[in-house]
Amino acid sequence: MSKNILIVDDSPSIRQMVEVTLKSANYTVTAAQDGQEALDICKYTRFDFVLTDQNMPRMDGLTLIKSLRAMSAYARVPIVVLTTEASDTIKNQGKAAGATGWMVKPFDPRKLLEVLKKVLG
Repeated sequence: MSKNILIVDDSPSIRQMVEVTLKSANYTVTAAQDGQEALDICKYTRFDFVLTDQNMPRMDGLTLIKSLRAMSAYARVPIVVLTTEASDTIKNQGKAAGATGWMVKPFDPRKLLEVLKKVLG
């Protein structure tokens, strides 16, 4: 059965590139344009993996991660941040919020698929 993936990014081009990459590997993909939309979707749909940007309008990635981790259905779901932010400070904040991993844009499609395979087993 195909794994259900949620991608969260305010950039339409990034969402499209990630979506094409994941669909080519036979994942089922849902996209949200910011953390608030993603959180609303997650209240009604269960995902096996969440890939989120950090800097977005309405709700940023760290706030989304904290909100998802507060929901029992998302306590153990892998959540990876895909962002331009690369400082140790923000990475540590991500880890403290409950992020499973951190990837810096621009992303390598092969690397993204490797990360998915690793965290999804």
